[in-house]
Amino acid sequence: MKKTLLEFTDSGIYCPKADVYLDPWRPVSKALISHAHADHSRWGHQHYISHKFSTPIIKHRLGSVDIASKKWGERFSIQGVQFSFHPAGHIVGSSQIKVEHKGETWVFSGDYKTYDDGFTTPFEPQKCDVFITECTFGIPAFKWPSQELVFDQIQRWWRENAALGITSVLFGYSLGKAQRLSFHLREEVGPILLHPVIHAHNEVVGSVKSLPSHQKLDKNIDPKKLKTALILAPPNAQDASWLKKWLPYRTAAASGWMATRGARRRRGYDTGFVLSDHADFYELTQAVQATEAQHVICTHGYTDIYSRFLNSKGIYATTADTPFEDEPATTEEETA
Repeated sequence: MKKTLLEFTDSGIYCPKADVYLDPWRPVSKALISHAHADHSRWGHQHYISHKFSTPIIKHRLGSVDIASKKWGERFSIQGVQFSFHPAGHIVGSSQIKVEHKGETWVFSGDYKTYDDGFTTPFEPQKCDVFITECTFGIPAFKWPSQELVFDQIQRWWRENAALGITSVLFGYSLGKAQRLSFHLREEVGPILLHPVIHAHNEVVGSVKSLPSHQKLDKNIDPKKLKTALILAPPNAQDASWLKKWLPYRTAAASGWMATRGARRRRGYDTGFVLSDHADFYELTQAVQATEAQHVICTHGYTDIYSRFLNSKGIYATTADTPFEDEPATTEEETA
């Protein structure tokens, strides 16, 4: 059976039968959005459709856009083609988009991870004919340690810094990673202070998913009185001038890239913690196998290497070029 339900175009992943796009990267009339990260949810479309948890986050980022909300598993028809959103486990509201027509089923995964992080809605594999998968970490070198171990490491690092009168500054992406950190970290030795961009994201995400209340970092705070604090900040605040008033401080990053040799040194962090909102190599493979797909299309990441691996295992795989990123940085002004 020839699989023609979706195609890759200059504007995005297109469904000709429904005349809609999935996570388009150029302005289109109708866009189904897998999640609210900037590389998947772009400004300029006439009409958006997303999961209901993503809707307020997209509006926060893009302003007053025309957007319709759907529930998990809710099937809706566009020109005879059936669509539905299913949990991807990447960030709050992140979805796989299932497309069905005349016995043919495609699933676009967006970004995903398969383990339950205790905060986002866990990934639910969907059986399909064609599976479009990310492969950001699609080589065997990437195998994540347990989340419990990583959070214990972060707490210990913070505690050791506080004992020395050193402020802890932890960098994580403002939408997704920062909410997981805010949710799981415990204020054992001092307060958690949120960079204004993270604080704003926490407020909007908190409207659909409960989050602890942490203090906003602002210019009125006296660093001398809060040396035991943990500051959560986005990565592009690493060289911000406001950090100087918190000296002495130590920096760390929470990212899947901290698993690679030299990544921490190249990016200038004092330490790194391996924590990703994407699937590692082994999770990717488990997800692919669970779909029972006849054809796997690999996008953004180690596409060539991972597709060759799948083909070596008897799973027909090809690649497609997209402008999606591994862990997109925020575009907001990073000041405090």
